[in-house]
Amino acid sequence: MIAADDFEAYDTSHLAVLAIFAIGIVAVVLAGRARRGTPAAAAASRAGAVAVAAVTIPLQVLQFTPDEWNLNTSLPLQLCDLAWMVAVHALWTGNRTTATITWLWGLTLTMQGMLTPDLSSPFPEPRFLMFWAMHVLIIWAGFWLVPGLGIGPTWRTYRRAVAATLVWLVGVYAFNVAAGTNYGYVNRKPQRASALDLLPEWPWYVAVEIVVLTVVWALLVLPWALRHPRSGEPETSPAPGR
Repeated sequence: MIAADDFEAYDTSHLAVLAIFAIGIVAVVLAGRARRGTPAAAAASRAGAVAVAAVTIPLQVLQFTPDEWNLNTSLPLQLCDLAWMVAVHALWTGNRTTATITWLWGLTLTMQGMLTPDLSSPFPEPRFLMFWAMHVLIIWAGFWLVPGLGIGPTWRTYRRAVAATLVWLVGVYAFNVAAGTNYGYVNRKPQRASALDLLPEWPWYVAVEIVVLTVVWALLVLPWALRHPRSGEPETSPAPGR
């Protein structure tokens, strides 16, 4: 068992999680492509939705217990707290908009959280398990849905993803101001090292993030949009078994 007094980035536990994560990406993409267009795809997706919820909900509820409660971290207001819910919806329904949001949020913001984690709890504390289970499963879900099952993003779902992110940004900023918290790091940079350290101080780093993300997300959508230039694909993927 890996144990430590405090989590340290790129220690044994962190590297082990990243290794499992990388192997899992290959596995879920190959599994998704093998099942694409078959009745097994819908069943596997719904099993994945149940698995994400089964892992995440109990660990999130645990944060509201007296020993774990902390106003600054326990509320489900981080983008990843919403991303796992969006991923569950996408897996269960095959909805193209929520699949796009899962894909874009996962490959950028959730991935950043994995590479520069703002985490103090070591393995196997509940916060450690919740943090990594949530982040890994969100990104795996995106790879399963998009390159795996082929539920590709369109410019329409891209615009919806950007709009949803801006709504979250405004809402969480207002809550942070009222409660003195810093969910999403939209009011100040995290204390631990992160990619935000490369950007100017608040509020300019938020503006830079918005511009960079909209451009990067457009590049992530572009290959799929080029395959379907008329963007005539249905909102819900014609998943097997429907």
